[in-house]
Amino acid sequence: MPVLKPLSGDGEAPKQFKQPSRKGKKAWRKNVDVTEVEQGLDELNAQIIKGGVIAEKKSEELFAIDVKPDTELTKKLPKQLRKPLKADEILAQRSAVPAVSLKKRPAPETSGKVTDGVLPSKRLRATYVTQKELSRLKRVADGHHTTTVEVVDATFDAWADPAEEKKKKQVEETFNFLPKAEKPKAPKTLTQQPISLAATGKQLPAVPKPKGDKSYNPAFTDYSERYQEELRKAEEAEKKRLEELEKERLKQEAAARSRAEAEAAEKRAELSEWEDDSAWEGAESDAEGLAKKKRPERKTQAQRNKIKRRKAEEQRLKHEAAIKKKEAEAARVKQIAKELAEKERQLALQKAENPEEDDASMEEDDEVELRRRQLGKFKLPEKDLELVLPDELQDSLRLLKPEGNLLKDRYRNMLLRGKVEARRHIPFKKQAKTKVTEKWTFKDFTLD
Repeated sequence: MPVLKPLSGDGEAPKQFKQPSRKGKKAWRKNVDVTEVEQGLDELNAQIIKGGVIAEKKSEELFAIDVKPDTELTKKLPKQLRKPLKADEILAQRSAVPAVSLKKRPAPETSGKVTDGVLPSKRLRATYVTQKELSRLKRVADGHHTTTVEVVDATFDAWADPAEEKKKKQVEETFNFLPKAEKPKAPKTLTQQPISLAATGKQLPAVPKPKGDKSYNPAFTDYSERYQEELRKAEEAEKKRLEELEKERLKQEAAARSRAEAEAAEKRAELSEWEDDSAWEGAESDAEGLAKKKRPERKTQAQRNKIKRRKAEEQRLKHEAAIKKKEAEAARVKQIAKELAEKERQLALQKAENPEEDDASMEEDDEVELRRRQLGKFKLPEKDLELVLPDELQDSLRLLKPEGNLLKDRYRNMLLRGKVEARRHIPFKKQAKTKVTEKWTFKDFTLD
């Protein structure tokens, strides 16, 4: 019988780590290094034999949680670590002195009073300072102040739902590129005081107190004074209107006169055309005379120095005049400041002497002198005439006719107090202008 012998060699695949060429198929199949692949397969087979592939198993199958204490571990620790805590020692101690009885103790023999058994507390002296307080005061005197704890508010809501917070955060992250909505801010002028239109700058009352001449049945003296005052104002307004008309008429007459003079000059120019030719000849002769004039000679050094000195003197005089003007203005400012201070002092004295009179003048609804610069582009509306003729006066409220408009009065009073600006009523909205044109298609034609 033939004898079976093992194959010669170690039984591994051929290895050739430094192969110069692999052009043929035999070279690829024969001389490829597959050691790493075979090692991986052997390790996989070993894991399958032992119970399964480790990478495919769960964590519960591979690891176990030890929840029981190790009794032998404390014996292995050194003696210093086995010593109990100081807190445990204090709690474990028990005093040898018995507890205080809850029963009331009898009063001492010297005193016949019956007490509750509680000893009175000792009162500290008012002038006594403890050592701790003394050390603190020394530190404060040296500049070492005690640090205070800064309380910081929480930046989260402890009672909020975490799911909603997470969802809200996701929405914010999704739309973070959008600008955040800003809350409307109040204007700065909301906190400022309104500017009164009175020339004095005083705040006017919201509802002024009317005078006696505005009563439905006024006194004769009050009514006559008011009637004469309104009559004088009406006459002044009429005179001003007539003066404006006269100025406009004179302006138109001057324009017509200048227009007539211009037309007459044009007619004269048309009749005397021959004069232009003679003027042209005279202009040519003047040009020839100018051409024949000599050019100005160059200035000498002495002349230049003289001009320079003259300019320097002019500049010095101009500078001195400016300084004098400034000094005069400064003196005028001081004088004006003194006058204003004196005026304010007189007003303060007058107000201190008659405070009730000043308050009454503020409450009365008389004509307020307005400041020169008003608010807005439009002027303050004129006040309605609150006066009736003598024959319209009634002696009874039943015969009195209602007049005036409370809304207009209230609006004008708000304008005077500077609450709102004057506005102009716009009856209709401005419409877009339309242009009608004819299409040019009528010009297109075809030849049949």
